[in-house]
Amino acid sequence: MRNINKSNYPKAHRLVRLISLLVIISTLTGCLYWLRAFQTYQQLDEFDKHFGIEVADEFLLSFKKPIMFSEDFISLSGLRSSEVDQEDKGKRWRYWFHKVDMNNKLIEPEIKFYFDLHFNEVDRLYSWGFSSLFLQIAPPQFLEVSLRSLAGAEINKDSKQLRANTDHIDKISADLPKKANVVKQLGTPLEIIDDKENEIYVYHFLLDSLGINKGYEDRALSVIKLTFDKSTDELIKMSGRFAGLKISISYRKYIENVAAHS
Repeated sequence: MRNINKSNYPKAHRLVRLISLLVIISTLTGCLYWLRAFQTYQQLDEFDKHFGIEVADEFLLSFKKPIMFSEDFISLSGLRSSEVDQEDKGKRWRYWFHKVDMNNKLIEPEIKFYFDLHFNEVDRLYSWGFSSLFLQIAPPQFLEVSLRSLAGAEINKDSKQLRANTDHIDKISADLPKKANVVKQLGTPLEIIDDKENEIYVYHFLLDSLGINKGYEDRALSVIKLTFDKSTDELIKMSGRFAGLKISISYRKYIENVAAHS
């Protein structure tokens, strides 16, 4: 019987993962922009080498070695930004999301948040900003650790999505957002779903877009679901789709178990 070198298992696993993602890419149209998205995904394996994070009023993710072009985002999402502004280094795209009712009518007083994409002089993405209101449902510490956890993410071939791998991520010591504070910022939800030990607050936000590709109209609506623990009123999960980008963060996965280390 031939001996198997177990030291090659990690390399083999990584190779299988890369081949799987390439298979997904090859089944899609527009292989070039998917290839650049895949190359950006690869950079996550060495997060600090390729990315930087700054937190002030907003959360800013910088790309140290930019790969993706502005048109890649149009091709991937089918949605154009709300505003385009020229900058010294290139241009800024701002995506505005406005809170709406069940009929997609704006709710007064106005509640909105934004994402900013900054492109350099050769049209490559070099930073991504998340506004302060968005940080009420995705606090900076949790947003950062969720981005880091995408390194080595599992690939769902059917939905073409990534599922974060939290095994290799150091847990953080941070307070979970409280329901009262979140509702103070976002206002009354459209719907509250009872889910055994939890409550799910549902919000609708509509993207103000300069143009939407045919067939992508439904992506303008962001349905945000916030899951609160009934016993603690803590926000334990956030999920939603924003300009075609699906974000789902289970906050408890990233919390350090203090009791286990005491």
